[in-house]
Amino acid sequence: MKAVVWHGTGDIRLDEVDDPRVQEPTDAVIRITRSAICGTDLHMVRGTMPGMVEGTVLGHEAVGVVEEVGAAVRGFTPGDRVVVTSTIGCGTCSYCRAGYFAQCDTANPNGPAAGTCFFGGPKATGPINGLQAERARIPHAMTTLVRVPDEVSDDQAILVSDIFPTAWFGARLAEVGAGDTVLVLGAGVVGQFAIASAKRQGAGRVIVVDGVQSRLDKARAQNAEIVNFNEEDPVEVVKELTGGIGPDRVIEAVGVDAERPGERTGEQWKPGDAPRQALDWAVELVAKAGSIGIIGVYPPGFDDFPLGTAMNKNLTLRMGNCNHRRYVPRLLDLVQTGVVDPTAFITRHEKPTAAIDAYRSFDLREDGWLKTVLDVA
Repeated sequence: MKAVVWHGTGDIRLDEVDDPRVQEPTDAVIRITRSAICGTDLHMVRGTMPGMVEGTVLGHEAVGVVEEVGAAVRGFTPGDRVVVTSTIGCGTCSYCRAGYFAQCDTANPNGPAAGTCFFGGPKATGPINGLQAERARIPHAMTTLVRVPDEVSDDQAILVSDIFPTAWFGARLAEVGAGDTVLVLGAGVVGQFAIASAKRQGAGRVIVVDGVQSRLDKARAQNAEIVNFNEEDPVEVVKELTGGIGPDRVIEAVGVDAERPGERTGEQWKPGDAPRQALDWAVELVAKAGSIGIIGVYPPGFDDFPLGTAMNKNLTLRMGNCNHRRYVPRLLDLVQTGVVDPTAFITRHEKPTAAIDAYRSFDLREDGWLKTVLDVA
């Protein structure tokens, strides 16, 4: 079968690889009908997420059809249409039972202390072959798969595999509540869903900061108040918009591969600014005693954070990898009932044969490029 395979930093290829098979009684094998390219995948390609193993299939988002199940998989049968949760949990350990599927004691082959296990990641996360392929092995299928309602299309379901639940989780981490003024840093597809999630969790106002005008236009369409950091000082503008107080809650949806302020206008920036720029803005802008939810990806070893400023403001900081299985069923219900239509944020459909070129365009943050879905079937 064909799959997008990591061979080294900056070196990914569309390869012919072996078909997956059931290896454990709790496994399933699915035929993938939709996959997608995520900003997290770029961390692997750029080398900002260390420890990738050559030959790993990339990708952690998929919708598909069950083809085969292991003997212990009692709730799915071949032919079922399913969405894959990007993080893998066994459903049985104490962490999974408490809803912390991203910290499952069992799923990660590196042991209970290894942390999150997800598809297509580095050695520390498994590695488990990813989902930018024609077929995939799904460990712990009873937890990692969720049945897709007939009324929900593949295009709608693919964004419930990772992006929508991650954004929803970000709003939960930030403790968004009724009437809050919320700042979203980053208007990529996770930021777009963070806007939608904050509003549906009670936010009174949502302000969003980004440097790509097409993304900001998309945010404005959701009635978010937009700030382009390449045209104005986001600290000054957000302070002005909030009466000098700052927002109550901040969702940091950027991560370590932030675009540098001035990058598009040729202005100079100091080395090292970009990796913590969003964190600096979050801590500086949030109101005293406010809260910050960090869902932008930061790799192990990142240790640059304005802790003293955060402590002096009595801030609450919460962060982590999304516990997808906790949120996917509810978000599918929101899609099924028409409360949210996630397809508004899909800007490209590509065949898997064009995946490598799509990665290049996504990496360049081309204008109008928000979310690319791979039409596998």
